[in-house]
Amino acid sequence: GIHNCGDQESRHDGIHTFHVGKNSHVHYSEKHYAEGDGRGEKIMNPQTLVYLEEGASIQMDTVQIRGVDSTKRYTKIVCGKGAEAVITERLLTHGRQVADSDMVIELNGEDAKGRVISRSVAQDESSQVFRPCVVGNAKCFGHVQCDSIIMGQAKISSVPEIAANDTEAQLIHEAAIGKIAGDQLLKLETLGLTEEEAEDRILKGFLA
Repeated sequence: GIHNCGDQESRHDGIHTFHVGKNSHVHYSEKHYAEGDGRGEKIMNPQTLVYLEEGASIQMDTVQIRGVDSTKRYTKIVCGKGAEAVITERLLTHGRQVADSDMVIELNGEDAKGRVISRSVAQDESSQVFRPCVVGNAKCFGHVQCDSIIMGQAKISSVPEIAANDTEAQLIHEAAIGKIAGDQLLKLETLGLTEEEAEDRILKGFLA
């Protein structure tokens, strides 16, 4: 977390490395939070490296909802035989906030599995760039899914990549960017919500 009530930037560069042993399992949750009425930027740049041995797994949940002015995330997971990596990312930017995310999952062992699930909302004039990549170097399965809602004058760039270096690698990617559907807003408004309340309810459900 960052609190900035001054004119200078406040910055946190988190560096995390996990070595997960054979048949071990880790659930890692990382939540970014920033506040303060100062003019200085609130910057968060995390780097996470994970090495999974045979049969190991990690469930990684990352959350950043408003607050942080600028973030650049780098995540890399290397999977051994039968290992499994699941990354779930939730992000909401507003104002002029900027978010940049690079994720790489290397499926090096036989029957390794990797999955990236990214859900984001960009409001106002904020911008987001996603570059998730799954690399299959053996018989494996990988899936990348990026869903984003764009609002106002925001910008979103989603660049999912899959790279197969083995004939037994099964890799899938999908990405979608769109605005809130008008019929969703109308339905909630007919139930008594204002447009702002309906919009907030939809976004909370999308990011849940």
